[in-house]
Amino acid sequence: MHRRPHALRLLAAGLSAALLITPALTATPAPAAPVVAAAPGDYCGGRCLDILPPGENGNATLAEIVLNRMFGSRPAHTDDQLGPYADLAAGYQGLTETQLRSFFNDASFGVPADQVASTSKPRSDVTIVRDKAAGIPHITGTTRQGTEFGAGYAAAQDRLWVMDLFRHVGRGGLSGFAGGAAANRQLEQSFWQAAPYTEDELQRQIDALAGRGGRAQQALDDAKAYLDGINQYIGEAYGGRYFPGEYDLTGHIDPITNQGSIEPFKLTDLVALASVVGALFGSGGGGELASAQVKSAAEARYGKDTGDAVWRSLREADDAEAVQTLHEGQSFPYAQVPDSPRGAALPDPGSVVPERMVYDATGSAGQRTTAAPGVLPGGLLSARHGMSNALLVSGSRTDDGHPVAVFGPQTGYFAPQLLMLEELQGPGISARGAAFAGLSFYVQLGRGQDYAWSATSAGQDITDTYAVPLCTTDGSPVTTAAGSYLWHGQCVPFDRLERKNAWSPTTGDSTPAGSYTLVMYRSNYGLVTARGTVGGAPVAFTSLRSTYRHEADSIIGFQELNDPGAVHDAASFQKAAQDINYTFNWFYADSRDIAYYNSGSNPVRAPGVDAGLPVRAEPAYEWADFQPAGNTARYTPPAEHPQSVNQDYYISWNNKQAASYTAAGFGNGSVHRGNLLDDRVKALLKNGGKASRVSLTQAMESAALADLRAEDVLPELLRVIRSAPVTDPATATAVQQLEAWLAHGAQRRETSAGSHAYTDATAIRTMDAWWPLVAEGTMRPGLGDQLFSALTGALQINESPSGGQTGPGGAGSSANESIPHRGSAFQYGWWSYMDKDLRTVLGEPVANPLARPFCGGGDLSACRTVLLDTLKRAAAQTPAQVYPGDGDCPAGDQWCADSIIQRPLGGVTDPKATWQNRPTYQQVVQFSAHR
Repeated sequence: MHRRPHALRLLAAGLSAALLITPALTATPAPAAPVVAAAPGDYCGGRCLDILPPGENGNATLAEIVLNRMFGSRPAHTDDQLGPYADLAAGYQGLTETQLRSFFNDASFGVPADQVASTSKPRSDVTIVRDKAAGIPHITGTTRQGTEFGAGYAAAQDRLWVMDLFRHVGRGGLSGFAGGAAANRQLEQSFWQAAPYTEDELQRQIDALAGRGGRAQQALDDAKAYLDGINQYIGEAYGGRYFPGEYDLTGHIDPITNQGSIEPFKLTDLVALASVVGALFGSGGGGELASAQVKSAAEARYGKDTGDAVWRSLREADDAEAVQTLHEGQSFPYAQVPDSPRGAALPDPGSVVPERMVYDATGSAGQRTTAAPGVLPGGLLSARHGMSNALLVSGSRTDDGHPVAVFGPQTGYFAPQLLMLEELQGPGISARGAAFAGLSFYVQLGRGQDYAWSATSAGQDITDTYAVPLCTTDGSPVTTAAGSYLWHGQCVPFDRLERKNAWSPTTGDSTPAGSYTLVMYRSNYGLVTARGTVGGAPVAFTSLRSTYRHEADSIIGFQELNDPGAVHDAASFQKAAQDINYTFNWFYADSRDIAYYNSGSNPVRAPGVDAGLPVRAEPAYEWADFQPAGNTARYTPPAEHPQSVNQDYYISWNNKQAASYTAAGFGNGSVHRGNLLDDRVKALLKNGGKASRVSLTQAMESAALADLRAEDVLPELLRVIRSAPVTDPATATAVQQLEAWLAHGAQRRETSAGSHAYTDATAIRTMDAWWPLVAEGTMRPGLGDQLFSALTGALQINESPSGGQTGPGGAGSSANESIPHRGSAFQYGWWSYMDKDLRTVLGEPVANPLARPFCGGGDLSACRTVLLDTLKRAAAQTPAQVYPGDGDCPAGDQWCADSIIQRPLGGVTDPKATWQNRPTYQQVVQFSAHR
């Protein structure tokens, strides 16, 4: 199945015109006799399940790609998990224990003899067994190095092209590898801005790990064996001509002569890959300039004191009404907002200019749009949002006395997927689950012998913005273009980090030839992201992330999570999570306990510093014990991180962790998508109710189909409107339709499985059209244009399933950037502002209200007029206006606009799936026993 030398080869210059059939140059090796994969130490009793669409097999030869495009045929196991995953949307309401396996894989250890599809031994000390159901590799080594070699070999079999893409993304070099499409260039620029390194600096991170000895050295030894497995497969696949066909399509290998190469993988590639994962899912903070611009605009609008109060209320840094993962009164103070901040450096209005990154552009480098779409969304990082969810219930509140967990990461939807499934069994390693392609020497999210774990993005503030004074070394006048800065009284030059990229048209990317140089300037206070003035003095605004230069440090924590000798209960799980420096919420379940721990290198800031504003670059305001050479500092101790064992239940959907644990950005207030989970789990447990695997899965899926705006804000909108009779017939009809949708559960659900049409479709369309109109109509008159614009730069108005209906953006900078067809929705938006403001207008109690009323200036009748006027305009919009269409969907197709598309990273494509706001990889677990 996974060694595929096919007869079909394609002339790369004529993919759409001609197929050339030639004999295979290498015979397929005979498979080894089937061997049963053992199931060591499995205490789940068949009650561990998982799913990862679209399928495990992520490699397709050129011939298979062509056949897929021409005839719809596809390699085995490329899409067999997509159907069960998608079908849960229609099947969850009548779900039974028996039916769970219709929607999830059996995640037991090992493979029964009658379910073994293939067995291979890439070297003598490791066996790879693949199951018939999903083609998942079950890797068993007699030595630790053999286990890791097998992990690398299997990873290359399943994700070689994806791994290669992302080692280039992590270096800011995607365009030179995959083509100069505008999206490729946008993506590489955003990653180069977040994590630029020289090759020497990538190696130094490896050397630093090696110097720690112990588990760190073991991790590097594991990684080297893993790379050996990858590189052996590359050599075999190249010689046998069954490597991924994307190498042909992008010009790296000639499809006729086989001339060309696939570069071997090395340790620095793993650091580059880790930087991608950390930047996408494990960072937090960095929005201080946007926050400062909101503060300045608020003070310009209302005066200093009232403006400051308005800014604080819009920021919602520690909102009393925010849903929290820890709900039993625990408090973990971090990055709290001081009454009188010290060292704040607010930019002069209008002075901030983003730092130039692109130099020496030639050819197509100047094109903002291209016919080629690119291999990844250009906004993958810049439009990133919190992702992943978790629901766990303590054994005291479940059907059989054992804890239940339904959890997983939302990592987007791609074909092949960014994650891959695997089972690893060997000395000191025993785990099954998901791992990022190219980093799968350990399972990152999954299960061990008698426990399971998962994570959600936490996003607490580990990134600060400094206003660094500029200077010149030759005595010339200082301007914002200066190439030097002040460090402890000395004028020193910025480091200049360069990445030169050049591309030519290929079959896979027709973008004309071009080139450019990406440049980032770096100071001891971090990377330069913008320039401007503070009090008239030229400064560079820099971004300092605590995990910069430490991209690989989390390897130790992941190693421990895979080691049954290291993790054996809730306390040892929390200890392992402490060794992960990225910002994640970690969750754990075994047969006795559930547990939670928030990880991350949280810097200890100087007293009085507000982490939500730019800070003057002076010794008094630096992180405690800050050493710029290695980017080290003092970090808050583990005891100060939110954590818990055996709370009655935990939920997380990137919401607030605990009281006093300050949110890094805007939008963590009274309405959050975490409420969708919290409300449903509370309902399950109400009046002594007991949760089960089935009911917790149903709670998750019910939330996955819910429209947050309709469930939590629409009732207030309707109460304001119904405060007097609605006399306009068209508006009255729209109100009745919205009320009916709300009575039906306010979900975006198909009329029947596969109908491609929503129940309550008209009401949903009205809500989609209404939200940006009513948010602007409510807030803009009171905010004024300048503050409204600044606020959209800090927090987007909407995040709908289709990625549309964003509303107006701010001048120059707006958070209203979206990625369509990605599933994840309703994380960031103005839901809390609307909720708090409408309740204020209605005279209802509000904790931490907005500092002033906005809708109708606080007058119920005037507010009602705004709502009616905007609703009437929304209801009059046609489907084509609300859903204008894109390259995947015709205008006016509501279901298609919302649909999830597995974004093709390679040549094989998948059908659209109905919308769900749900983890990409998901586990359903309930352990029945413990070691």
